[in-house]
Amino acid sequence: MYERNGCNVRKKPVKNTFNCKSFTGVNGDMRYYFTSNIEKENGEVQIQIPFNIWEVCKQREEISADIVVDNQIIDCTLIPLEKGRYKIVIPAGTELKVDYDSTHKLLLHIKDSLIRMDQNSPYSFDKPIRKIDSVELIIQPGDGLCGQTCIAMLAGVTIADVIAVMDCREWQGTMGRLISALNYYGIDHTDIIVYPAEGEKVVLPKCAILMEKMGRFSHYLLYFDGKYYDPNLGIMEEYDMSKLVGYLEIKI
Repeated sequence: MYERNGCNVRKKPVKNTFNCKSFTGVNGDMRYYFTSNIEKENGEVQIQIPFNIWEVCKQREEISADIVVDNQIIDCTLIPLEKGRYKIVIPAGTELKVDYDSTHKLLLHIKDSLIRMDQNSPYSFDKPIRKIDSVELIIQPGDGLCGQTCIAMLAGVTIADVIAVMDCREWQGTMGRLISALNYYGIDHTDIIVYPAEGEKVVLPKCAILMEKMGRFSHYLLYFDGKYYDPNLGIMEEYDMSKLVGYLEIKI
């Protein structure tokens, strides 16, 4: 059972393996699982976020959220630093029982974080565009379309179809937009993006969209049943996990 600032809340504790039912198609909420330090400065508790918020969330400026810290649910604010980098600020006076000398596994929740694309969709999680029991490789025709290509491989449609749904072209396919496109096609997924800590051993689910850093942008590839489908490089049997920034599980 979690606690929200001292009040009991009926929720199951966070586990390292996520089997929670996705509800992003209903309200656009997502959660982000990562490791970070918790620091205190001038009576204010701060947590650095190790990923770019703009890549996963439609909101800008200050963002209201809540975070699970050692089985406590705490209201917090995301404060912008620069170009999508944010820090989490927990208000002074909030009772927080943590070890400030250790790193912590954290679960951040941002309400209404996604751009909605599924209002007029003919698909749903109960009636998806297809059952994903195989994947056919698609190579992107030019740079900057890797995210759209991953969605095309999952949905079994063309890249042009995905671009029309997502309403974005080269270099515009953020993880947030990819999730919205998954919702449009009725492709179910967990509501948690996992960001492994550096050097952490990662065991991928059977199907996932992987995100790695490539210069100023993110590169996306698809993992399915032991193989990696890279929109640039083709099908790979092995992958350098040190390049992995985060992943989203696709439910199949």
